[in-house]
Amino acid sequence: MLINLARLSDQLILFNLFRYLTFRSGAACITALVMSLLLGPALIRWLKSVQRGGQPIRPDGPERHLIEKKGTPTMGGVLILSALTVSTLLWADLRNGYVWAVLFLTLGYGAIGFVDDYIKLSKADFRGLSGRSKLVLQAVLGLGASVWIAYLTKGALGTGLALPVFKELLVPLGFAFPLFGMFVMLGSSNAVNLTDGLDGLAIVPTIIAAGVFALIAYLVGNRVFADYLQLHPVAGVGELSVFCSALIGAGLGFLWFNAPPAAVFMGDTGSLALGGALGAVAVAVKHEIVLFIVGGLFVVETVSVIIQVFWYKRTGRRVFLMAPLHHHFEKKGWSEPTIVIRFWIIAMILALVGLGTLKIR
Repeated sequence: MLINLARLSDQLILFNLFRYLTFRSGAACITALVMSLLLGPALIRWLKSVQRGGQPIRPDGPERHLIEKKGTPTMGGVLILSALTVSTLLWADLRNGYVWAVLFLTLGYGAIGFVDDYIKLSKADFRGLSGRSKLVLQAVLGLGASVWIAYLTKGALGTGLALPVFKELLVPLGFAFPLFGMFVMLGSSNAVNLTDGLDGLAIVPTIIAAGVFALIAYLVGNRVFADYLQLHPVAGVGELSVFCSALIGAGLGFLWFNAPPAAVFMGDTGSLALGGALGAVAVAVKHEIVLFIVGGLFVVETVSVIIQVFWYKRTGRRVFLMAPLHHHFEKKGWSEPTIVIRFWIIAMILALVGLGTLKIR
C-alpha cells in the first residue's frame, strides 16, 4: 500500500525509499514488532477475562504443566496474525499475487486453529477439532494455495521441483505439483503445531526460518542475484521478503510475552498459521527441500511422534518417555529453559546449513 508513495519521489526525494524492497522489508519488521508490543498487553488482559481457566492442559503431560501453566490464556496467535497482516498490507506491493496467495493460506490455517482453540476452551478439554477435520480443511486450503502459486509462476518452473545443490535440475511434477505443495504446507503447519509445547520453543525457530526465507525470497526474486548464485529465478517472488520480515517482527513481539514464564500461548491459532506460512513461502520460492533442512527441528519433533505412535501400536512399548521429543527431555529431568535454548541453538545451526545450500552448486 505505502509503495504508492514512491510516485511522489519527484516532489520529495525521501519517498524514493519506498521503491526499495530492503527498506520496505525492514519497515515491515519494525511495524509488526511495534504493533505487537502495543497491542499485546490489552489483548492478553482480554483473553484472560474471557478464558477463565486458560488453555486446557493435557492430563497425561508432564506433571509440572498442570501447576505452572494452568490458567495461562491461549489464542495469542491472534496477536501475531494481526500484526503480520496489517504490516504486510501496509508495506508489500498489493499488486503481487504471491503476497495474496501466502496471506490466504496463512489466515486460512489461522482460522482453522482459531476454531480448534475455541472448541478446546468452550468444552474445557485439551481435545479440540478432530484430527481428521483439521487435516481435510488444511488439505483443501493447501491445494488451493498450491494451484494459485503454480498459476502465478507458470511454465515448467511453476510445476517443477528444484533441488538444492543441483543447479540445473528441475524435476517435472506436472499435475502432481499442487498435491506436493499441499503436503509441504500441511506438513509444515502440523510440525510447528507439534513443536509448540514449551514457552518460546516454537516461535524462535519460526523466526529463524522466516529470516532465512526472507533472504531466499529476495535473492530468487532478483534476476541478477539468482543468476549469480545459479538459482531458479522466480519473477515477483521477492515481495515475499516483506511478508517474511513482517512475520519476524510479529514473532519477536509475541516472544516478549511468550518468554518463560509465558503470559500467553500462541495456541493452534498461531502454530498452524505460522507453519503454513513457512510452507507456502517455500513452495513459492521453489525451495521446499531447503525448508525441510531449515525447519529440521520441526521435522524431528514430528518424526518423534510418528515413531512413538507406530512403535506403541505394534509392541505396546514406548521409544521415548513422552512425545513430542521436547517432552521426552522434560521427563528426563531437563529444565524448560535448558530444552528451549538448546533447541534454539539447533534451529540456528540448521538454518546455516540451509543457507549453505544456496552457494553449494
